[in-house]
Amino acid sequence: MEPNPVIAATVAEAEPVTVERLFREHNDSLVRFIAAKVGSHQVACDIAQQAYVRLLQLDKPETISYLRAFLFKTASNLVIDRYRRTKRAPTIEPLTDAESPVFELTPERQIAGEQAYLVFQAAVAELPPKCRLAFVLHRIHGLEISAISAQMKIGDCMVRRYISNALDFIRYRLDSAGTCNPEGDV
Repeated sequence: MEPNPVIAATVAEAEPVTVERLFREHNDSLVRFIAAKVGSHQVACDIAQQAYVRLLQLDKPETISYLRAFLFKTASNLVIDRYRRTKRAPTIEPLTDAESPVFELTPERQIAGEQAYLVFQAAVAELPPKCRLAFVLHRIHGLEISAISAQMKIGDCMVRRYISNALDFIRYRLDSAGTCNPEGDV
């Protein structure tokens, strides 16, 4: 014998609202509600999770008569808190020309730079052809890995390997020539 749907609905209404039931019935609308405020579905999911955690931390959630309203209000307050935190965070402004550090180009630095460039050119010329092509396309011409793999008709993984090997080889050549400074810059 199948249960009567009217009786089942009445029993369901009489059951106390649990967090699990709230989640099943209202999570989608809660996330949409938050996403409309913050503009990001991922952030909305994070805030919704925080709201559920706050609800679970209540000592006696049964004392709140409208848990759904409480959940939405908690989420709304979390959105406001998040907004206030981002407004308080200091913004980093770019340096003006007057504030930018000045590096004096001494004759020694000029010669060291020219020597490093010559070592770099020689190291690139020594690379195997496919390795050199992948490196030049990525580092010099700024192409994405996927574009390089399509052009060379090889996989993305192989392109990454070529570029990594090229960088290791060039760094080795620069280090052995003594053209790198201690900070690792060329």
